[in-house]
Amino acid sequence: MSERIRILLEEEEVNQRIQELGAAISRDYEGKQVHLICVLKGGVFFTCELAKRITVPVSLDFMSVSSYGDDTKSSGVVRIVKDLDESIENKDVIVVEDIVDSGRTLSYLLENLKSRKPKSLRLCTLLDKPDRRVVPVNVTYTGFEIPDEFVVGYGLDYAQRYRNLPYIGIVELD
Repeated sequence: MSERIRILLEEEEVNQRIQELGAAISRDYEGKQVHLICVLKGGVFFTCELAKRITVPVSLDFMSVSSYGDDTKSSGVVRIVKDLDESIENKDVIVVEDIVDSGRTLSYLLENLKSRKPKSLRLCTLLDKPDRRVVPVNVTYTGFEIPDEFVVGYGLDYAQRYRNLPYIGIVELD
C-alpha cells in the first residue's frame, strides 16, 4: 500500500494564521509574561513558530504524554512520559498542541496542570477536529477547524514521517 499527500492548508495560510494567533495572544497578555507548554512531539513545530510571533515575554517548557488502552472506551490511562522542568504555579500558562480531536488526553492533561495552581490556563491548537470530540475541551486559540481526515505536516506524522512538511496535508492511501 502506498500513500500520497493532498494539500489541505498551504504553507502561506498556516503562516498567516500563526501570525494572527500570535497577535491575539500578545493582545490578551499585554503587560504580562506567558508560559508556553509544548506538547511533544507534534506540537514542537507549531510552538516554535507561535513563540516567534508573540510580542510579550515568553517562557517555554515541554511535556510528553502517552495514551494507553482501547480507544473505543470512554476512559483510558494517560501516562506522563516527560514532565515539566519547572513549576507553573502562579504563571499564565498556554498549552500548545498540534491537534485536538477526541479530547481525552488533553482533558486529562489540563486537569493535571490545573492542580499545579497556574494563575491562568488556556489551550492553543493549530488544528481542531470538533467532529471527533468525545470529551469536552475548551480551546481558547484555534488555528483551523478541519474535517475528520488523517492529516500530516507541521509536526503531525504518519508512522514518524511527514512531520517536516511546511503545510498541512491529508494522507490518501492507494
